[in-house]
Amino acid sequence: MEIRDALPSDAEAACAVMRRSIAELCMADHHDDPKILGAWLANKTAETFRSWLARGGQSYLLALLDGRIVAVGAVTDAGEITLNYVSPDARFQGVSRAMLAALERRAAERGNQTCTLLSTATALRFYLARGYVQIGEADRKYGTSSGFPMMKALG
Repeated sequence: MEIRDALPSDAEAACAVMRRSIAELCMADHHDDPKILGAWLANKTAETFRSWLARGGQSYLLALLDGRIVAVGAVTDAGEITLNYVSPDARFQGVSRAMLAALERRAAERGNQTCTLLSTATALRFYLARGYVQIGEADRKYGTSSGFPMMKALG
């Protein structure tokens, strides 16, 4: 597995991974509700992804297996993990763990002592098992029961 920084030319494949991850793995969050799913997927376009890359202040990382993008992650320079999606084809292969570790390393390299994130209901157990603690109530992003605020001390 290779983890590297995303490039503008990766936008289409990266968005395909994010869209599949949301649609196929996050059923506990969107309950197959077209309105919720549509709102969540609305900004997962190649054009938007390229605009995120151009903005700065955030690192976008990709995990590749056999040259194929299988995970997309992002962390702000302030240590907030804003994206962490894995392809359904790569689930339970250690890809999400490796991506999270890379995002945490990037946050630490930027001088952060902690990482924060909003977890989906789907990923809540994953983050709890990796040392994150819930620090507030869910914010119901996109009409889901998602958005559990979490934090982990880096060290």
